[in-house]
Amino acid sequence: MEKVLITGADGFIGSHLTELLVASGYSVKAFCYYNSFNSYGWLDTFPKDILDQVEIFMGDVRDSNGVRNAVKGVDTVFHLAALIGIPYSYHSPDTYIDTNIKGTLHILQAARDFGVRRVLVTSTSEIYGTAKFVPITEDHPKQPQSPYSATKIGADSIADSFFRSFNLPVTIVRPFNTFGPRQSARAVIPSIIIQLLNGVKELKLGDTTPTRDMVYVKDSVAGFLAISDCNELIGHECNIATQSEISIAEIAQAIIDEINPDARIIKDQQRLRPSASEVFRLCGSYEKLNKHTGWKPKYSFQKALKETVEWFKIKENLKGYKADIYNI
Repeated sequence: MEKVLITGADGFIGSHLTELLVASGYSVKAFCYYNSFNSYGWLDTFPKDILDQVEIFMGDVRDSNGVRNAVKGVDTVFHLAALIGIPYSYHSPDTYIDTNIKGTLHILQAARDFGVRRVLVTSTSEIYGTAKFVPITEDHPKQPQSPYSATKIGADSIADSFFRSFNLPVTIVRPFNTFGPRQSARAVIPSIIIQLLNGVKELKLGDTTPTRDMVYVKDSVAGFLAISDCNELIGHECNIATQSEISIAEIAQAIIDEINPDARIIKDQQRLRPSASEVFRLCGSYEKLNKHTGWKPKYSFQKALKETVEWFKIKENLKGYKADIYNI
């Protein structure tokens, strides 16, 4: 079996990717963030028969020595570990540089030294900033509208440089706004759902005018797998998107209609980004990915949203979220 390493396997997208790769017959090593509670994050919710097939590696991508130990002996690296909260990047940009840029550098150096067959570095649609044209292709200008997006642009550039300088077989994977079960409350859809499921009548949101290209997590991880099997995408940046957009207001109303039609939206000032930092429009092209792999989204937004809401309705899942706290 091909052996793969997934950094950030304990997180939202990483845990779904871990499930998919195990089901697809890969030997999976899951790089989880070291902590004193021996918590494997979302992997702790896996059935025992699935978790028993996963090799757990506890560490921190900021530690180059630990990263080398994790990378040694694997064929493919899926690098997803990152700090992702945009509001927190205003508060603590240093930590984003250490994790997102230096952490990626550590992965690339280890992969080069150990002759890894493929490296997939996870980017973000936030690097594009507010769309200058739609659908956004991989040639769209990069605009660092937050410290978070700036560090992801830096990480992408370092990854590209390792392909160009050392012929490291890197692909930069750029998912647009992925959502689904297990997503952090820092994201807008979980924030809306957990507030409504906890009975609020006044739904607190920031700016509801921006539009986003919402990709269901099952489609996103299928895109990662398709890219890893496609040698033609080595040395490329590649979007995972739906080529459609929906406003935050429309998303919120759809969830209100599903959970509590009597709720109304109110603007919460602390949830607003600085005006020059807000990304007002994202709508991505998946033509490149489709051309090389045949991938296209399988889930409609409506079906994916319904599955997501149903997951959050399960009490065991909902209790892990704090509806009364704005998590930056």
